[in-house]
Amino acid sequence: MIAEELRQLRDEINRHNHLYYVLDAPEISDAEYDQRMRRLMELEERHPELVTSDSPTQRVGAAPLEAFGAVAHRVPMLSLSNAFSEEELRAFDKRIKRMADLSEEEPVEYVAELKIDGLAVSLTYEQGVFAVGATRGDSSTGEVITQNLRTIRSIPLRLLTDSPLPLLEARGEVYMTKREFERINKEREISGDPLFANPRNSAAGSLRQLDPSVTASRRLESFMYAVGFFAGVDLPSHWHLLQYLKEAGFKTNATSQLCVDIEEVIRYCTDWRHKENDLPYNIDGVVVKVNSMGLQRSLGFVSRSPRWATAFKFPAEQRVTRILDISVNVGRTGAITPTAEMAPVEVDGSTVSRATLHNEDEIRRKDVRIGDWVVIQKAGDVIPDVVEVVKEKRTGEEWEFVFPTACPACGAEVYRPEGEAVARCTGVSCPAQLKEHIWHFASRGAMNIDHVGESLVEQFIERGLVKDVADLYYLTQGQLVGLERMAEKSAQNVLDAIHASKQPTLARLVYALGIRHVGEHVAEVLADHFGTLARLREATEEELSEVMEIGPRIAQSVAIFFRQSETVELLDKLDRAGVQPQEVEKEKTVSADSPISGKSFVFTGAMTGFDRKEAEALVKRLGGKASGSVSKRTDFVVVGDSPGSKYDKALELGVTVLTEEEFLQMLETAGAQ
Repeated sequence: MIAEELRQLRDEINRHNHLYYVLDAPEISDAEYDQRMRRLMELEERHPELVTSDSPTQRVGAAPLEAFGAVAHRVPMLSLSNAFSEEELRAFDKRIKRMADLSEEEPVEYVAELKIDGLAVSLTYEQGVFAVGATRGDSSTGEVITQNLRTIRSIPLRLLTDSPLPLLEARGEVYMTKREFERINKEREISGDPLFANPRNSAAGSLRQLDPSVTASRRLESFMYAVGFFAGVDLPSHWHLLQYLKEAGFKTNATSQLCVDIEEVIRYCTDWRHKENDLPYNIDGVVVKVNSMGLQRSLGFVSRSPRWATAFKFPAEQRVTRILDISVNVGRTGAITPTAEMAPVEVDGSTVSRATLHNEDEIRRKDVRIGDWVVIQKAGDVIPDVVEVVKEKRTGEEWEFVFPTACPACGAEVYRPEGEAVARCTGVSCPAQLKEHIWHFASRGAMNIDHVGESLVEQFIERGLVKDVADLYYLTQGQLVGLERMAEKSAQNVLDAIHASKQPTLARLVYALGIRHVGEHVAEVLADHFGTLARLREATEEELSEVMEIGPRIAQSVAIFFRQSETVELLDKLDRAGVQPQEVEKEKTVSADSPISGKSFVFTGAMTGFDRKEAEALVKRLGGKASGSVSKRTDFVVVGDSPGSKYDKALELGVTVLTEEEFLQMLETAGAQ
């Protein structure tokens, strides 16, 4: 009897929450709603054993966390390529048609969605109940912020569908309205707290609060627009997907529009560019997606972004200010980067006083001088950039910047390699490079060492405690306790975090070493191919060049890095400290002479007999390689419906082309389970 009343109350309150927070169509008064909530709370207090995770009472109330956990995304949360003009949107449309083997006259249907200026999140539902919420993170791994996401009223704790899927991962954006941003900043101003710079930063900071009650007080909102993983429902188009999300109880953006062709997309973009200030939230462009799910699968992905979508970015807001000085910064690879120090000016809701000048050639090309008035903007709405000089404002008192010939951090010679735009410090013990190198080494995507932040690294260097990254593993509690704001417990936390990083994945260590041109993805490719650090260290430039996705520039950089005596000494020192990267285990269920082992495959077109990602994973398990691009090193290209340009490239290079049936026969021959 009590259990049934509780179930009915929860269902009714969840329904009214959806009507109020998602549909903006309440059916009952606040007093009536409060009456139902009080009854629910009263019954749950009497019968705590009957409280469920999807109860409306469980949105807020969890204890503060000590730290956020991490979760691997089932499907990476990729970023989007950008388009900045109508011409680039039309070029995007032409690429889609070319890859899909469509004529220029044949229209492609798109969905246009406002690009919300917030924080991307992932929501996983198990049997229809909200189970895990996470940030985008590095696209592969995000932070678990389930408790904070539960406080957002427009996120359902239980899906409204009658037959929920066993597993559904919805994706979208959490944001803060302009009105809520103003309310919070007024309160912070009264209390003497620093003001937030803009709604996006405020939303991101609110979601990363260890205490969910703080997040709840910020009144965040959400829009869902994608799924990362789902099964058991037929969604032939992205437009159908949006309708499904809405029916399941998620808040979707009513401004999204199904467009018959790219010209209608352009009209949508132009229209919202002039109406964006009328919205209750900030946007920074429009996301354009191919509507057909089949065509999306056929087009696939390139590097870190899907081929079937792009983000049209509105023209950046520009401001005029004056350059007071030009300074230079030394990066972890020794790169010398000039920076304009400017009179502060507000751009896109934040105060800007510094802007990048990129390199010496860029300064000369734009004829930027100290004392000049310049036009600045945020490139991609993020990095302040000097666009041009307002030469009409020159008085003759401006002076040219002289690029340094000696490193400002260590005094070593500055050298600019032939054919490169960037000048570099040649000092092997440059403190600026060391500081940047340690930050990078300890960063989340690298060795992931908690508690080793900017202030602590600077103290390490100033006290002479750390002269290379390996020295981190030789620090003692006695050395740390003497540092600023470092008691015994804090010192032990640092040492524990350093110790916990001693068995990283091989990819993490390779990335952490800071090899030029080697980012996270390339580090994974190298780790997967060579398997052990010893094999990677012994690889020649020629062997490196033979690895799929490794070009001559990367191969040369890696080979040079590992043959340096300083690198040998550093790796030996790390080994003595107990830093042992995990070997990459390659599961092979076939013999080396099978038709798949050691062979490289590229899949293109819409597959009907199997899922492309599953096929790529199976190839890897059977000792082969799967790549996203066709080259002379490709052994087989497996084609489905509408294969596009990869098929043409295979024919051009003489690469063997397989049908789906031929590939499945090959799997059978290889003895795939």
